[in-house]
Amino acid sequence: MNAIRPSSVPLVTIDPYFSVWSNADRLTDDFTRHWTGQRHAMTGLIRIDGTVWRFAGLAEPNAERYYPEAPAMKQTGLTVSPLSTVYTFEASGVTLTVRFTSPLLLDDLDVLSRPASYVAFEVFSADGRGREVSIYFDVTGEWCVDHPNQAVISGRAEDQGLILLQMAHERQDYMNRSGDDHRIDWGQFYLGARQSGQVKGYLDSADLRKRFARNEALVRRELPAGSQVVRDSQPVMALVYDLGSVGGAPVSELAVIAYDDVYAVEYFGEKLQAYWKRNGQTAAQMIAAAFADYESLLERCAAFDRQLLADAVTSGGSKYADILALSYRQSIAAHKLVLDTEGELLFLSKECYSNGCMATVDVSYPSVPLYLLYNPALVEGMIRPIVKYAESEKWPFDFAPHDIGQYPLGNGQVYSENAIEGQMPVEECGNMLVMAAATALASGKTVYLFKHMDLFAKWANYLAENGLDPANQLCTDDFAGHLARNANLSVKAVMGVASFSILKQLQGDEGESERYLKLAQDMAAQWAKLADDGDHTKLAFGQDGTWSLKYNLIWDQLFEIGLFEEETIRAEVAWYLKQRNVYGTPLDSRATYTKSDWLLWSATLAERQNDFERLIEPVWRMLNDTPNRVPFSDWTDTLTARQLNFQHRSVVGGMFIKLLKDKGILRARL
Repeated sequence: MNAIRPSSVPLVTIDPYFSVWSNADRLTDDFTRHWTGQRHAMTGLIRIDGTVWRFAGLAEPNAERYYPEAPAMKQTGLTVSPLSTVYTFEASGVTLTVRFTSPLLLDDLDVLSRPASYVAFEVFSADGRGREVSIYFDVTGEWCVDHPNQAVISGRAEDQGLILLQMAHERQDYMNRSGDDHRIDWGQFYLGARQSGQVKGYLDSADLRKRFARNEALVRRELPAGSQVVRDSQPVMALVYDLGSVGGAPVSELAVIAYDDVYAVEYFGEKLQAYWKRNGQTAAQMIAAAFADYESLLERCAAFDRQLLADAVTSGGSKYADILALSYRQSIAAHKLVLDTEGELLFLSKECYSNGCMATVDVSYPSVPLYLLYNPALVEGMIRPIVKYAESEKWPFDFAPHDIGQYPLGNGQVYSENAIEGQMPVEECGNMLVMAAATALASGKTVYLFKHMDLFAKWANYLAENGLDPANQLCTDDFAGHLARNANLSVKAVMGVASFSILKQLQGDEGESERYLKLAQDMAAQWAKLADDGDHTKLAFGQDGTWSLKYNLIWDQLFEIGLFEEETIRAEVAWYLKQRNVYGTPLDSRATYTKSDWLLWSATLAERQNDFERLIEPVWRMLNDTPNRVPFSDWTDTLTARQLNFQHRSVVGGMFIKLLKDKGILRARL
């Protein structure tokens, strides 16, 4: 069992619309929910020798109407690994294991893009004595509407040896709006099982749960023809597995939950489909492939989990491993994988519970350590939409954009309505250049990047001219407001110029590489004088007695350039340790909140693993103690562990930065 109590438990995690979690200690304590908090219910019941128990969710959808819930099984275990969540339960002499697996293997884009998630059941009799067992499992129409006052239609098919139950919003209006606190209401939602004499599929109302609990015979009666309002009719897709007499040998069954969004995003006026559809595969074929691949994928996922967690323990200790396990699926599920109209990869993020922006540069930047480790092509897929936009006539500025729209409509930046005072010029130029250099080093592939060196040069020159002592502007921590002479933002400018030097060196232009390296070195030397405040560095130049986490310094170590003095970095780490509160070191001297991604980056500056572990342990404690039961929030208070905002964001991919540093794959060799 995990030592940590997760703030929220990942169950079905595919993309920004198809992501469902348990926000409770036990799977039976609450309905399961979309990452936004709206109910996307699944309910699991088990009948053992005539007695019905509950292992997932609740059976009564309307709290105002009394119904005696089936008693909850005793939850005896919960383990969250990077790719799977495993619950174990006991009741009436039977042990039940429920395994949720989303096989988000970053080196296999076909599987990564496949919108199918597994729910596997395994039961056995603890004492070996035979017991009559049936399992009931359902998902509701809530999963395919934005609000439960919308209506769904349903259907079924039995094809390729599968039972496929299907629901969809009655009105198919693809990508009909953009925003943050939204759920999908287009496309087709599926629940599937392998055909056998033991399993039956039902399209019914949630009253089906009550009939199962009362041991009534379940007649396959379809939902009435036409559409059903979700709140009123409570339509469900349900599977019932009659397992017969179960003894000491485990008996297993499998369900697949899938969602075909038909069209995924709009990209500069073009409606794009998900990557998995690029060769014409149908939803039925995709689900059949998911079933056919299950056993081999489960082995691959288990092997990946073992290796990642072992690496994490070696790199940063057991608590670091827990943090990575809770970060992996969340970061990926905040993206959508598609191909553009030229057949090139796009890995598009949604800025979840922030403002819903799409392909946000300062959200991609903190997320990239995960992807640099396991598939740098996905980082190139983050860079590509911003470059396309910046090179178009639609973008009016000399610096890099913030985003390309609001998810799922990527038709141009929406942040600050393009007002100059709301831009992040130093932030986004630095981010883009660092990401470009990092992906070139991690992948060894530069063909795409070298096609856009004129744009990168423009951004590098902008930083050289404007980045050392930044004007009053926003940075990625925009919730803190505008700040002039931001010392951490200045570090980003230095690293952006150095990143362009790396790109020129890889291009074989030694003269220009040396020139930009010299610029970066000169900027870093000036920074050291401007930022110095004795035993630490300042929040902003000219503001004595202030401080901040200098998380941008980590790229100097990752690239192994040596622009900043080692003694300065040692002093910073010592200062961060002194400023620790129970739930983390604050982001800076202005407030008690922190950003957990930036805190992990700052901790990675430490030379000694013990110092790293001391700095990140409060993040682990925050996840364990926070009263806000939401997917990993990266913006929390260091005194109370309360969420300030943000959840389900891709930036938790940044938690992998210590592992990235220890792998040593970004040495620039300048």
